[in-house]
Amino acid sequence: MRKLVLLGAGYGNMRILLRLLNKDLPDDVKITLIDRTPFHSLKTEFYALAAGTAPDSDIRVALPEHEQLEFVEGEVSKIDLEEKAIKLGDGKAVQYDELVIGLGCEDNYHNVPGAAEYTNSIQTIGKSRLTYNKLLDLGGGATVGIVGAGLSGIELASELRESRPDLKIKLFDRSPRILKDFPERLSNYVKDWFDKHDVEVIANSNITRVEENALYNHEDEIMVDAVVWTAGIQSVSIVRELDIEQDRGRIVLNQYHQVPNYTDVYVVGDNAALPHAPSAQLAEEQAEQIVKVLRHIWNGEALPEKMPEIKLKGFMGSLGKKQGFAYLADRTVTGRIARLLKSGVLWMYKWHNG
Repeated sequence: MRKLVLLGAGYGNMRILLRLLNKDLPDDVKITLIDRTPFHSLKTEFYALAAGTAPDSDIRVALPEHEQLEFVEGEVSKIDLEEKAIKLGDGKAVQYDELVIGLGCEDNYHNVPGAAEYTNSIQTIGKSRLTYNKLLDLGGGATVGIVGAGLSGIELASELRESRPDLKIKLFDRSPRILKDFPERLSNYVKDWFDKHDVEVIANSNITRVEENALYNHEDEIMVDAVVWTAGIQSVSIVRELDIEQDRGRIVLNQYHQVPNYTDVYVVGDNAALPHAPSAQLAEEQAEQIVKVLRHIWNGEALPEKMPEIKLKGFMGSLGKKQGFAYLADRTVTGRIARLLKSGVLWMYKWHNG
């Protein structure tokens, strides 16, 4: 049997399974999926879990079942590219013929003193649960600092405002205006929403230190009761430690999404060095191409001379449960329609994944 091993049940590997687990899967291929949890987590919705506006059950999707698919629950401790083996925390090893690395990311604290020790995270479902418990325990009038005003920070701040109107929320944005790389109309809409809902956006911020109940913006001390860090991500340490070419902690690939010196190893999602910012959409587009490459190889066919360029459709974000914003095909959409679009995409994703 040919052994295809998928590391991580994230968006990329779920798309690979969706495309492979059908009547066209060769009989001599066995797929092994390894993850620390026995379900797929909707990472794009972790902000709602942390804010307390979505239950845990809404953030999970069951893994597919198939006679040629085996699920192994465990923590990956080492990727041995020379031995073509995955070492697990319990001492077991899983051999592979082909491997897809999709282990996701962790917070990047940018060497800010105290950030790792004194901030909360929404990078995993487990950490999002812990963040929810921390925020739930805060008394009325408490101050929450959210460091990082990207999509995750924006959605967390807006959702937390709806679930806890009694809290003071400060959103720290390193840029001069929120979502500065997108049209000003989009930035103004989001900023106006925060102004109307009493969320303080602190522009041109630079968090230089975090303490148990304080953070420092430049040299100004700001007292807080809790801090959530949404100011950047990096590949998990087990990927960063691999002795292969990397670009800022992400693995450099050829056009077939393979590691150049290990062409039986593919990388998908946050672990891949690509010209786009990491996202669920990017991971899924990568996965579509990886499936095509695998089918060519399994069928003994030559690979295409050139792979098509990955083109992303844009992004969507929510501002609570009733408003949202989107940037699609170079067009800005705001308000109720944008929120309905995001809800519809989420519903379709869950439906397609069972």
